[in-house]
Amino acid sequence: MFFVDTIEVAGLGNRSYLAGGERTAVAIDPPRDVDQVIAAAARRGVRISHVVETHVHNDYVTGGLELARLTGACYLVPAGAHVSFDRVPVHDGDRAEIDTAGLTLRALATPGHTPHHTSYALEENGAAVAVFTGGSLLIGTVGRPDLVEPRLTEQLARAQHASAHRLAAELPDDTAVLPTHGFGSFCSSSQAEGSDTTIGKEKESNEALTRDVDTFVADLLAGLDDIPAYYTHMGPANTAGPAPVDLTPPAVADAEEIAARLAAGEWVVDLRNRIAFAEGHVSGSFNFEAEGQLATYLAWLIPWGKPVTLLAASPEQLATAQRELVRVGIDRPAAAATGQPGDWVREGEAQASFARATFVDLAGRHSAEGVVVLDVRRGSERSAGYLEGSVHIPVHALHRRLGEVPDGEVWVHCAGGMRAAIAASLLDAAGRDVVAVDDSFDEAEKAGLTVRTP
Repeated sequence: MFFVDTIEVAGLGNRSYLAGGERTAVAIDPPRDVDQVIAAAARRGVRISHVVETHVHNDYVTGGLELARLTGACYLVPAGAHVSFDRVPVHDGDRAEIDTAGLTLRALATPGHTPHHTSYALEENGAAVAVFTGGSLLIGTVGRPDLVEPRLTEQLARAQHASAHRLAAELPDDTAVLPTHGFGSFCSSSQAEGSDTTIGKEKESNEALTRDVDTFVADLLAGLDDIPAYYTHMGPANTAGPAPVDLTPPAVADAEEIAARLAAGEWVVDLRNRIAFAEGHVSGSFNFEAEGQLATYLAWLIPWGKPVTLLAASPEQLATAQRELVRVGIDRPAAAATGQPGDWVREGEAQASFARATFVDLAGRHSAEGVVVLDVRRGSERSAGYLEGSVHIPVHALHRRLGEVPDGEVWVHCAGGMRAAIAASLLDAAGRDVVAVDDSFDEAEKAGLTVRTP
């Protein structure tokens, strides 16, 4: 018998896996905080004998090298990946015995997401039971092909089509498809419904398997979305070999230090929920909810290497945030504080605040003089419909383009409220009069606002 355990990395929209038999197991595409993989193996009572990478990741820092070091496992990395550390180079067709009970892993070259991308079929007594597809075949789609080199994008898109067809041709229909990306990850070329699938299901629904190559490539390239800025730093970190993580609590900052760090131009990030932040916060601080896509959006917006101080409601919230941030290379906060904003402002200083509203509220103010409606969604979202007269600056570009926001009272919205809260905090810190629309964009037209389509 074999098992496959899924390790969710929800904040990044990724999954890692632990698969094995009675005594030993393999970890596939592990996150940087490897303690959770080790804990999963301990629950199963197995030794991690192999750690494998499907590719050099562009969206997170891998834990593969550290996990192999800690467990003594054999570290398998595609031979075409140019890395600076010792590993076992994997070629197409290579096999590794995972457990003595007839469980093996077979490498299948599936270029497309990267030129060296490799999938791994888990075989029990010679029959494929699952395939770990990394950023190749995802649920209903494929991994994006534009993260390596712009001149290679179309070539890699065509390779994705061929790789998907290879998997569909060589593996039985009931083979479980277990991708790393596609659950909200920006490494996915599009988002699809569902959390589990098989080769047979993908033959019926995956765009790479239901469209001819030219149509597939044209649609894929046309639908590619913005690339998070921090992706630039992930590949080099992974090829160099990431350092072990340090999740010990950061140095504690008092109100004086928080003020000094703000005055020095450093980032002070409040992790509390957006409702609490709007009601009261340290003037100049930014709001990135710990419960949202913290790692993705903070790493996307913050100038790389800028010191960050974290403000959290509790030590548990702070610890969770640290864990998320090391996954994208934000290793050590400069300082941190827990509690409430009253603890973080100097004596005699007032807390800052701003209003929250719904689209119904906006409908009552939209035509008023001096009201600016700011849409901070991505371009692909806006292309499906936007508020008439609204200004568009995606949230990930707003901190560089604050000067482009027209004068007036700024009502900022996104698709659901989280990104509007980030944007509102940036505007508030810049001294703007801001209202955060904390509402679903689906409610805009119902509220009487005019939604246009380009």
